[in-house]
Amino acid sequence: MGNVNFKAAAAHIAVVYLDPQASAEKACSVIAEAARNGASLVVFSESFLPGFPVWAALYPPIQSHGHFKRFLNASVYVDGPEIERVRKAASDNGVFVSIGFSERNPASVAGLWNSNVLISDTGEILIHHRKLVATFFEKLVWDPGDGAGLVVANTRIGRIGGLICGENTNPLARYSLMTQAEQVHISTFPPIWPTRVPTESDNYDNRAANRIRASAHCFEAKCFGIVVAGRLDEGARRSIALDDPTIAAIIDAGPRASSFFLGPTGAPIGDEMIDEGIGYAHIDLDDCVEPKRFHDVVAGYNRFDIFDVTVNRRRRKPIRFLEGRAVEALTAPEAMGLPE
Repeated sequence: MGNVNFKAAAAHIAVVYLDPQASAEKACSVIAEAARNGASLVVFSESFLPGFPVWAALYPPIQSHGHFKRFLNASVYVDGPEIERVRKAASDNGVFVSIGFSERNPASVAGLWNSNVLISDTGEILIHHRKLVATFFEKLVWDPGDGAGLVVANTRIGRIGGLICGENTNPLARYSLMTQAEQVHISTFPPIWPTRVPTESDNYDNRAANRIRASAHCFEAKCFGIVVAGRLDEGARRSIALDDPTIAAIIDAGPRASSFFLGPTGAPIGDEMIDEGIGYAHIDLDDCVEPKRFHDVVAGYNRFDIFDVTVNRRRRKPIRFLEGRAVEALTAPEAMGLPE
């Protein structure tokens, strides 16, 4: 691939909380606006459909069953109409789209994954990733994913990969993408991530933590970074707090995350978004080359005779059904170790 330049868009946008249809329509409007402004890639936040389950951090598990049921019912299937609508918008506008969603498990009425899809400019799903490990309180909502989505897509605007939130703190997950010649890394995050009540110090600083790990990845991989966080609006606040002033106070005190862009040295480029809107940055993939001469951890700056890394990219399924002759073969006497 020759030298590639393109414009990327970070959608620092509040969802219509627990309304995936309305949120998908809002995403489509953002995609169209970003395309009109010259963007070739539009990135949305973690769990954009139907919003991030902040409530799992704020209520004891025995008091959050109602929240879970509402969140479950608002979550979507990867082949459902909401994702299909976003795919059509990507195709209609000729842009690549990355969007996070709470994915329903077709094998379970209450199973969910924290997922993300990268959609091509023709509406094809290039990468379908399920977060490997839910982080802290998220374990009360989402199940572990698998390695099937640890893929870098080779596109006309470069080699694009991505990880969800805390996965960007996992060196092996990040390394698995570096080894696939990743040039653009997408990392997505929630709007807030509360870990302490407002009266205590050392509450988790979303903005600082996201910048540290995203900058580290870009510096190590020598790739561009697109970091997109969600945004919490008043509708989401009301839905989560349910008129409880204590819960509302924790939400209000939680440090907000921003959306921003990074170059291959880890330095900021383009816009940083704190208020709702679309940020933009120009990306020149040729800038990835020179830093690789200093530290190329997937080539000359590694010792493959010392380190050996294996990644399992099989899609995990709860059961395997065999039908017809396959079943007959398995149940034949000789296959079961029995005399014929």
